[in-house]
Amino acid sequence: MQHPLRFGIWALVHGNRAALHDPEEPYDASWERNRKLILEAEQLGYDCTLVAQHTANPHREDLDQLEAWTSSAALAALTSRIEIITAIKPMLYHPVVLAKMALQIEHIARGRFAINLVNAWNRAEIEKAGIPFLEHDERYAYGREWLSVVEPLMAGERVSWKGKYFDVSDYILRPHRTFRPRPRIYVGGESEPARQLVADLGDVWFINGQPLADVARLIADVARRPRPGAPLRFGLSAFVIARPTEAEAQEEFQRLLALAALDADARVMQERNTDAKVVMKQTMAKFEKVGTNGGTAAGLVGSYDTVAERIRQFHQAGIETLLLQFQPFEREMRRFAAEIMPRLKVREAA
Repeated sequence: MQHPLRFGIWALVHGNRAALHDPEEPYDASWERNRKLILEAEQLGYDCTLVAQHTANPHREDLDQLEAWTSSAALAALTSRIEIITAIKPMLYHPVVLAKMALQIEHIARGRFAINLVNAWNRAEIEKAGIPFLEHDERYAYGREWLSVVEPLMAGERVSWKGKYFDVSDYILRPHRTFRPRPRIYVGGESEPARQLVADLGDVWFINGQPLADVARLIADVARRPRPGAPLRFGLSAFVIARPTEAEAQEEFQRLLALAALDADARVMQERNTDAKVVMKQTMAKFEKVGTNGGTAAGLVGSYDTVAERIRQFHQAGIETLLLQFQPFEREMRRFAAEIMPRLKVREAA
């Protein structure tokens, strides 16, 4: 079954997505900007927003960083339709506490909340808090046990669990199931442990931006795995540069590439703090790109018709949700809504 296309945006929790020194987009990761951004995205017809979770800015420690969970609670109260997807690193929150927070935001949002489980690539964020930074595969073992406690608690079940990492006795949370069985669960990561985790416990697999053929292979691998419940659904991150002509799109791509080259200090810090075993790091090293989480590697750079056609091809391959980045963000988000969304609706109708 092919679900309708959904479009989402990345909240600007740490400001610019492509380059920090852009004269067309001064750095701003404030709550006020993000509040206006998400409210406008909802009005423009976007279906969801991803609020990435960092306690400190992962690129430069002197830059602002929006806190994900308090901001998501506020967004839940302010919005009426858009899905709010909030990322979570399991090592930073006990599963009982996080499940209660998720249920509260689900209640505020009236059934529009989701968590995005990410098992942490930023070593400094964990170690500087005095928390051991586990090796790659053990982080996924920890995340699996963590989610095995969170999922039934969010569903209103009484949970007793004794495992390697957690010991929970006869816990139950209320209110629950007011609007649906539980909040939706997105899972990020492309390593073998990540793939098996999302097949077993997730609802949506969030794939980093990369070419269509690579995405199709990833989908085929995970879709064939046995899983309980409904079939797994798929999302993709992508940075969009859409213009009336191919030449104009390429000119803007080169502009952002040149600006991104000025962020050498941020890249050094990120490289130093990133676990070398993270598959995203290995995959992204193959591409000349702008944007995070794959960015323009997904190929959504070109004329309006070209970008719309490439999105249609991703949809045919199984991608239901596109989580988009732009720069300057507000201007290009509006352009996408005005130029690309109508083209895709016309083609779906045809």
